[in-house]
Amino acid sequence: MDRSRRQGARVAPRGPASLPEKAPPRASRLTIRPKNQRRRPTASLWERLPAPAVVANACGRALRRALPALAAVGVLGAIGGTAWAGYELVTHSQRFAIAQISIRGNHHLADDQIRALLPIRVGDNVFAADLDAAIRELRANPWVESAESHRVLPRTIAIEVHEHEPVALADLGGFYLVDASGHPFKRAALDTDDVDGLPIVTGLDRIAYLADPAATAHLVQSALGALSLWRAGGRPAIGEIHIDPHGALTLHTFDRATAVQLGGVDDGLAARMRTFDAAWAELSDDERARTRAVHLDTHSDHVTVAFNSASAQKDP
Repeated sequence: MDRSRRQGARVAPRGPASLPEKAPPRASRLTIRPKNQRRRPTASLWERLPAPAVVANACGRALRRALPALAAVGVLGAIGGTAWAGYELVTHSQRFAIAQISIRGNHHLADDQIRALLPIRVGDNVFAADLDAAIRELRANPWVESAESHRVLPRTIAIEVHEHEPVALADLGGFYLVDASGHPFKRAALDTDDVDGLPIVTGLDRIAYLADPAATAHLVQSALGALSLWRAGGRPAIGEIHIDPHGALTLHTFDRATAVQLGGVDDGLAARMRTFDAAWAELSDDERARTRAVHLDTHSDHVTVAFNSASAQKDP
């Protein structure tokens, strides 16, 4: 009997496909609680609104905080309105209508020519006149080097003009007026009084001028400086200044086109001019009339005078 019990209590052997039986899991930590099914009483919209006293206090605080800003805006608005009203008054009042446009400093341009260039007319308001635009229009004219303008209250516009002063003509593929700085500023009209008595600077290359205007202007300025030194000695009037490619100067007298070869503009230029004075003083009037060229470009103490033949001076 004990054996049968033992045999009945024997556990079946594990097979390869059999799995161990797991113990049931304990209670899960995630617990689902039932919803509270009680419904809260719903308040009406009017009940949700804050009390009138609270609203009034909040509005009062906001208004007190905004009062300085509102006052500043009001003051600025008053100032702006007053300024605008004043501007409208002075820019439309006949009391400030331009009665005169005064012009000073012009020599080559007539007053009427300058007034025609201006975008300002008599009768315009003196405050509404665009002075900057007037200056731009004036500077666009080749004669005008610079200009200034200002208002003279209550009814005058004053214009101060600084014009270029021509000192010579430059042959740059056409004749141009040049000022003391050596810069050409206007194409010359040879049939006007503007060119009377002006010497002509020749030998300049237009392509070189377009490539480097400053270098050409410096060359012309040096030639004009030599001309000023020549004129200071009471020497014959000069009608042409020729500059060769090496910068050497040849002056041609105005009356007989006598060529005076001075050489380069250097420290010995004044000495060569004094040598010319000594040689010129030794020539008679007939010899001066027959002088074709005077060479001073070798040594400051040497001079060579070339004469025309006597037959060439006789009338045909």
